[in-house]
Amino acid sequence: MQSDNPTAAILVIGDEILSGRTREGNAHYLSQVLNSIGIDLREVRIVADDEDQIVGAIRALDKSLGGSCDMLFTSGGIGPTHDDITADAVARAFDTGISHNDEARRILTANWESRGVEITEARLRMARIPHGARLIENKVSAAPGFHIGNTFVMAGVPNVFTAMVEAVLPELTKGRPSISEALEVMRPESEVAGPLRAVAEEFSDLSLGSYPFKRGESYGTNLVIRGLDGARVAAAMTALRNHFG
Repeated sequence: MQSDNPTAAILVIGDEILSGRTREGNAHYLSQVLNSIGIDLREVRIVADDEDQIVGAIRALDKSLGGSCDMLFTSGGIGPTHDDITADAVARAFDTGISHNDEARRILTANWESRGVEITEARLRMARIPHGARLIENKVSAAPGFHIGNTFVMAGVPNVFTAMVEAVLPELTKGRPSISEALEVMRPESEVAGPLRAVAEEFSDLSLGSYPFKRGESYGTNLVIRGLDGARVAAAMTALRNHFG
């Protein structure tokens, strides 16, 4: 699909995702949000709690560091435990220092004191922010994320991640949301491949996909057309319908 929209990548960080102990849902949620505001998601990458892997992925994906995408969103690794190393990795990726951020510490301390929670060194790890970063508000549990370069660093806990996404939405550069139409054809994918290819070649500026399914003993295929121009999408769908009667 031809597009002049801003591009984005998502970096999911965590051994628990790679081991299968935790089902990943943040990338799925964010992909829907980005599509709705005209930001083209180009890549989703999952890495372990390994500083070298995190640094390498950030540098490969954040355009401000010579990477491939206009913006990068990370999920996970900014909590209070020893394996929460994302903040340190981000600081290293951007070649900057990291220390307790005064504003982050104030936000966290006020929250803990209001709830009678003991302030410990482990909890204060969540106030360590790379130098030059701006905080991302967390309305759920107070511990902030942060934004540096073109990278938005957010928590892995789903409801906190969602809150942080909502907090950064107003500052994102938006594009044109994609428009899609779908056609259900009760034929197996092998039988629709030829006509689908013909339409795809005629409408090369659009994205055409086929998604097979089984219903009872019958096989069918959902044909989906996506693009930024509603008239072109509609014309392509008419061409598809003509092929399949």
